[in-house]
Amino acid sequence: MVRPGPARDTFDQLREIFAGTAGFEAMVSGNRVTLLHDGEQAFPAMLEAIAGAQREILLEMYWFASDEVGRQFADALIAKSEAGVLVRVIYDAVGSLQSDNSMFAKMREAGCQVEQYNPIAPWRARFRIGLLNNRDHRKLLVVDRRVGFTGGVNLGNEWAPESAGGAGWRDDTIRIEGPAAEQMCDVFGFGWRRIVEPPTSARPRPRPPVDTGLGEGSRVRVLANHYFRERRAIRQAYVHQIQSAQRSICITNSYFVPDAPIRRLLSQAVDRGAEVRVILPGKSDVTAVGHAARKLYGRLLESGIQLHEWQGTILHAKTAVIDGRWCTVGTYNLDSRSLRFNLEVVAAVEDASVAGAMEERFHQDLGRTTPVSHDQWRRRPLHQRMLDDFFYRFHKLL
Repeated sequence: MVRPGPARDTFDQLREIFAGTAGFEAMVSGNRVTLLHDGEQAFPAMLEAIAGAQREILLEMYWFASDEVGRQFADALIAKSEAGVLVRVIYDAVGSLQSDNSMFAKMREAGCQVEQYNPIAPWRARFRIGLLNNRDHRKLLVVDRRVGFTGGVNLGNEWAPESAGGAGWRDDTIRIEGPAAEQMCDVFGFGWRRIVEPPTSARPRPRPPVDTGLGEGSRVRVLANHYFRERRAIRQAYVHQIQSAQRSICITNSYFVPDAPIRRLLSQAVDRGAEVRVILPGKSDVTAVGHAARKLYGRLLESGIQLHEWQGTILHAKTAVIDGRWCTVGTYNLDSRSLRFNLEVVAAVEDASVAGAMEERFHQDLGRTTPVSHDQWRRRPLHQRMLDDFFYRFHKLL
């Protein structure tokens, strides 16, 4: 594998720092934002939106399982398609690898337009061996171009509450009603056209914001990374906000393997007097990534960054709050895979009340974590050190 030289790395870092937050669309006002915690809140809200659809349902999902939760959503989509609503679905071939194809076939028979992203079966028409590592990691639902959802929650029993027989994974979703839902439609539409139409470099023209009647509402910006020139759009937004942080940075991230520039920016925020806290999984659902992340604990702790490991169920959330004024919810992890290979989407919100609510939830979650000390990390068993070292060598591919 050819690695970029030092000069190229330096150029990329400088471009990220000075590029600002140019990305998919502009920040738009007039949105009503609701934070939904775990599948217990997200699933009912999403199903309610689907049930109320009048014209169009767009669903893009990395992991669309064929278990109880997945089939509940499939049945809901089938019912709306049979009622005359346009239903389009994209699911990822790797994320949904264990799903029953008969579920998708039943959806197609009912009139749903269902497409698989980057097939891994060589006999599939769109199979490309060079794209096997490129995955659609988005979780996106848009109904009637009016209401949109995104976050870390996939459609599977893992996110259902334990009281309902699920695994109760900790995660977050954001519901947005307003013009930002139009931006979500554009994100979905670009991916859809790449699948069903001949390749094109043309970029869809952004539509003017619609009048929602919601007043000023929350300012929201939907960021996606599918254009070549915007491959780093989400990261640039993080860079810009971390640079401006003065009081606090609260990050919850399921696969936290930040590269040197991000670590440096977080360290500089600490030097400015900001409190930087990160909640990480105590036990990761991807063991290799968990080891790669742990390799960096020493450097992060030495920089004054406070690390907290989540205890209990799997932590799968990807959120950030900065200075209680700006927050983001989406699918993006601070790791190499999200930056280099995956299709991702996040909603960035500039609203003190929304950011404050997310920051309050962050502090509630701290109560279910264990602080990581440098001495504890340094004294970890030898076999764990060896695994951490080994998997970190491959962190750009994990």
